[in-house]
Amino acid sequence: MKSILNHIPGYLKNKYLLSLAVFVVWMFFFDDRDIITTHFRYRNELRDLEKSKVYYEEQIAETRKELDKLQSDPALLEKYARERYRMKRDNEDLYIMED
Repeated sequence: MKSILNHIPGYLKNKYLLSLAVFVVWMFFFDDRDIITTHFRYRNELRDLEKSKVYYEEQIAETRKELDKLQSDPALLEKYARERYRMKRDNEDLYIMED
C-alpha cells in the first residue's frame, strides 16, 4: 500500500487542491446552475428577448403612426373614439350588436 502512495506526486495528495478540483467538476457538470447549461440557456433567452424587442419596436412604430394620424385629423379621431371607446354625442343613442 505504501508503494502506491509513494508513486503519487505530492500535489495530488494535497487536500485543498483535491477539494478545489472536486468543487470545479461539481460546478461545471452537476450543479443546477452549471456553467455549460446556464450559458446556452442564457444565449437562447437572449435570442428570444431580442425577437421580442423587435416585435415591440414595430408595435411602437405603428402606434406612433396611428397617433400622428389621430392628432392631425379630427374626423379620424372622432371615428376612433366612437369605434374603440363607444363614445357618442349627447343627442344620439348607441346600440351595440355583437356577432
